[in-house]
Amino acid sequence: MKLVYPWLRDFVRVTEDVETVARELGLRGFEVASVEQGAHPVIDFEITANRPDCLSHLGLAREAAAIWGLPLQMPGMAMPAPGPAEDLDVEIADTDLCPRYCVQVFEVKNGPSPAFIRERLEAAGIRAISAVVDVTNYVMLELGQPMHAFDLDRIEGRRLVIRRAVPGEPLRTLDGLERALEADMLVIADASRALAVGGVMGGKDSETGPATTRIALESAYFQPASIRRTSKGLGLKTEASSRFERGTDVNAPPAGIARAAALLERIGAGRPLGSLIDRYPSPTRPLQIRLRAARIARVLGQEVPPADVPRILAPLGFLVAEGRDADEPGWLITVPTFRVDVLREVDLVEEVARHFGFDRLPSTFPVLSAPQAPLDPRILRDRLLRQLLTTAGFSESMTFAFIEREAAMPFTEPGGQPPAIANPLSEKFAVLRPSLLPGLIDSCAHNRRRGRKDVQLFETGSRYTSAGEGRAAAFCWLGSAVPPHWSGSGRLVDFFDMKGALELVCAGFGVHDPHFAAVDRAYLAPGRAAEVFAGDVRLGVLGQLAPVLAEARGLPAGEEIYVAELDTELLGRAAAGDTLRAESLPRFPAIVRDVSVLVDEALPAAAVRGTIRAAAPSTLASVVEFDRYQGKGIPDGRISLSLRLTFRSAERTMTDDEAQDAMDRIVAALAREHAAEQR
Repeated sequence: MKLVYPWLRDFVRVTEDVETVARELGLRGFEVASVEQGAHPVIDFEITANRPDCLSHLGLAREAAAIWGLPLQMPGMAMPAPGPAEDLDVEIADTDLCPRYCVQVFEVKNGPSPAFIRERLEAAGIRAISAVVDVTNYVMLELGQPMHAFDLDRIEGRRLVIRRAVPGEPLRTLDGLERALEADMLVIADASRALAVGGVMGGKDSETGPATTRIALESAYFQPASIRRTSKGLGLKTEASSRFERGTDVNAPPAGIARAAALLERIGAGRPLGSLIDRYPSPTRPLQIRLRAARIARVLGQEVPPADVPRILAPLGFLVAEGRDADEPGWLITVPTFRVDVLREVDLVEEVARHFGFDRLPSTFPVLSAPQAPLDPRILRDRLLRQLLTTAGFSESMTFAFIEREAAMPFTEPGGQPPAIANPLSEKFAVLRPSLLPGLIDSCAHNRRRGRKDVQLFETGSRYTSAGEGRAAAFCWLGSAVPPHWSGSGRLVDFFDMKGALELVCAGFGVHDPHFAAVDRAYLAPGRAAEVFAGDVRLGVLGQLAPVLAEARGLPAGEEIYVAELDTELLGRAAAGDTLRAESLPRFPAIVRDVSVLVDEALPAAAVRGTIRAAAPSTLASVVEFDRYQGKGIPDGRISLSLRLTFRSAERTMTDDEAQDAMDRIVAALAREHAAEQR
């Protein structure tokens, strides 16, 4: 909104210079975009959407009057008396979209405007056209009331109907474009056709020109949301629509007509014929709000002197009456209809604060007494997973949940199908992923193609199976487990590195003794795949990606990539079942014994550990496999498994005899249950 300084002084006789006016209005919430000096100094304000009343010189003049305590001087106008207009009938067919419509017939001489009108319009950024059009624009900038003039002799049937458009109804607007209207758009029509898009732009068929001798001057109130939809739907933004869509004053249309009449008579361009037609079937009653002194103090953190409240609000157009409640002092405020932003008591408190001075309010920190709601367990699980995996050297990846069917099939349950997308964008996004691994493998291949040799990626997210949606974590490892170093050569990642990463994650969740069992999966290499369990609960799977699948996904032939996937919901439940317990640090030395036994090659190491723990006394602290051998000197179908057992008593130092007795019982149990032979 461009405020022309001499125009402002028509309303309020400020003596301050332009820079001071701009600064003081800026402190009241009106952001200053620029200040232009010259014969007609101009201040360009960025008016927020909630203050349509300040899209006019009158609105900003009210603010200036309140700042400097000056009287507001209204421009000359003679309010016309309602009655029948000469040779014109008006009907509002849709009062929801147009609650009020005023029109006055004028006899005009439509020549050029005088210099003072042209200069002010041009200073405000509007091009002068003709006396009639310039007067309507002048009134809009002055009072904030958009207006439109129809050539009365081009209105068929001398009748104006304010109605909704017929779907597809044509209208050629003033910009020369032929437009097809929609059913929710408001039009001003005559007896046979639409003449204007209500509140947005007039039409060519009723445009005024040099030959125009009589006009029907429109001044109306249109429903803001309707104008906003119409303006957006037509791609047509005008000075009028920008005001109507924010909300104009429902009581301003007669004043707009009166001011236009005064201007037309002053410049010798026209005079009214007949009376004003004012269609206003349901008059709006001004809103009344009770403003309490205690509420002002509570919101602002400081008491405002009671005398300051009416001193601030009255110049802004509010009617202030003393409240009648002796127990709670305050005021009864009648809100003017041009202040569409003031709806609640706190809005009035804001008005008081703006002109009392924000700089006079104390700075205080808010009291945060409300407890924070606990985070969703899924969020907590994902946070812990990210922390554990980044600690282990993995980087997080984020991939699409939509993948191609070919990539999903190896990870789908036997005999099943991945959930299909009803309207996929392309074949690459045809199904929902049954596993997080396809996208993660593609990310590894993407990194590998760009020269990154060592890749460790993980992802947490949703996967979709026949059982529904579930949460999972997947990780991939390609390249070195130990990078080359001056002290020795590096080492490529293997199955046990990925197993260690899984054990790290499980331990971080409180699952301290997961066990693993061999498994066959279509997407994993035979003999290098395992499932991980917490008790009887299957948490996930790990292993080497099948070489054929790795090559098909763009990974170099011959390179091993290890993958794993965990069900994070099951992992969280397994962790919840573990009870944390504190143990004192060992006070006595341990005794370590190694044992090597021959067992069937198909026997899981976990079964051997379980038998040892069942047969051993409570002094067994740990059992770890440290060697597995199959070859020369070992019978076919058998393997040599070497284990290290650590014994420690919490009460005293153990003797060698006690440790040996425990070893004898363990070896006997292994022989009995697994036909094991001690080497």
